[in-house]
Amino acid sequence: MRILLLASANNSLTQRVDAELHDRGHVVRLQLAGADEEVCATVRTFDPHLVVAPMLKSAIPRELWTRRVCLVVHPGPVGDRGPAALDWAIDGGERHWGVTVLQAAEEFDAGDIWASVACELPPDAAKSDLYRGEVADAALEAVHLAVQRFASGGYRPEPLDYSRPGVTGRARPRFPQARRRIDWTRDTTATVLRRLRAADSQPGVLDEIGGREFFLYGGHEEDRITGAPGRLLARRAGAVCRGTADGAVWLTQLRPGRRTVPTFKQSAVTALGDEARALPDAPVRLVLPPGRRTWTDVRYEERGRVGLVRFSFPAGAMSTLQCRRLLGAYRHALTRPTRVVVLGATRDFFSNGIHLGEIEAAADPVRESWENINAMDDLVEAVLTTTDRLTVAALGGNAAAGGVMLALAADEVWCRQGVVLNPHYRLMGLYGSEYWTYTLPRRVGREQARRLTEDAVPVSAARARHLGLADCVLPASPEGFPGEAAALARRVAASPHLAARLRDKARRRELDEETKPLALYRAGELARMRLDFTGGTYHRLRSAFIRKQPVGAPVAR
Repeated sequence: MRILLLASANNSLTQRVDAELHDRGHVVRLQLAGADEEVCATVRTFDPHLVVAPMLKSAIPRELWTRRVCLVVHPGPVGDRGPAALDWAIDGGERHWGVTVLQAAEEFDAGDIWASVACELPPDAAKSDLYRGEVADAALEAVHLAVQRFASGGYRPEPLDYSRPGVTGRARPRFPQARRRIDWTRDTTATVLRRLRAADSQPGVLDEIGGREFFLYGGHEEDRITGAPGRLLARRAGAVCRGTADGAVWLTQLRPGRRTVPTFKQSAVTALGDEARALPDAPVRLVLPPGRRTWTDVRYEERGRVGLVRFSFPAGAMSTLQCRRLLGAYRHALTRPTRVVVLGATRDFFSNGIHLGEIEAAADPVRESWENINAMDDLVEAVLTTTDRLTVAALGGNAAAGGVMLALAADEVWCRQGVVLNPHYRLMGLYGSEYWTYTLPRRVGREQARRLTEDAVPVSAARARHLGLADCVLPASPEGFPGEAAALARRVAASPHLAARLRDKARRRELDEETKPLALYRAGELARMRLDFTGGTYHRLRSAFIRKQPVGAPVAR
């Protein structure tokens, strides 16, 4: 079928719906919501059999939904209505949730129901993480079911009826900042964490620090550092620790509030400046003791002959300092008596490459861009030149640009089913580095590498496996993927064939180096990147992207 995706943004869910419907043989076009005339003109030209709205903040034009079936994906169970479904769910401590696909009608979220799928909400996950994880899994299952039912031609959707058993949702209003407000002198750590997680990654919790207004993001428990409620107590890896009524929490990011111009998220230390830098540094070891409850963005653990380098960076962005810390952890892993090293996040994003927000906030964005890409290159080079053990990139969440290329540096790439890859840089006006001109053609061939980087379309985990971008796809939940990947790594480490495989790996690296040294790939890529950093469209596109301002025309394929 021809399916038009109508969305307010080409976000993670929109990309996943696009990629998976394309995998199933549908002809898919994406139209970003805008003027009704523009949307209707696209409909007349494309003439879709079906319209699907994966993420839509505005009303579908009446001219459209009265003439064609338009399916809206709502991140709530049957009967749930309103623009803040997950906010209310997390704030209310819901553990059993769901996603509903319903037909657009006069009243928002009140149309006939085409499909609904239940999902669980882990208690410690933030809203954006859940949206890309458990909720996205349920959404795709529901979308596929609804599309199949529509294609059959004989299915009749069910009207919303609150008197029916199983209709557990209800209409709820927007989630106001007044309800998100934190009283640091009275609210417990559990309450503060719930407020922060329900507001991540939008809109954040509006608060005041040192007489300045900020939106707060992050929210991770601290079990040892204590101090006066509301007071900033320590800093670590760009985050700050703040006292609660009964403990403390870590805040990873802040965004200046109530400005006349669009602002953007920064690491808490960058946003606070001297006030944060004056705090005592509170580093922790790479290997945390059992039972320790604290925040760190990089850690290391071992399971048998497997070394696990865990990392988790907000939105998958990796700053210069984060790249260097991760490189330090990787080098530590290489000193350990292991046979397999696994790089991966515990859940959510793997990596999206260089940190555009920290670059935008830098006094010299050109210089910071250069330092950041070189720090990424140093990390990728370390993985590429590891020949004494097998390396694995375990992608429990999405990856893009340099994050994809970081994964491709490993010997094997393992993806969770549902992961979306964007192996390109073009939409940010960049040529790209991270040795992609070596690793990408090596995996998929030169012509496919050209198409992937130039077409700039999302790639599902299944298609990544088909193309050679990934070596296996694990049908695991977001919560279960790290454990399943670790178990698979232990089986690989125990394989009697691993020693021979490592010898072959070392010989191939030597031959590749003789044919064309890695240094030449890096020099060629960085020469192009220097031009992008000092001219072109990169700075304009970066600024618009992190401020969530529109650029360019609707995406179609």
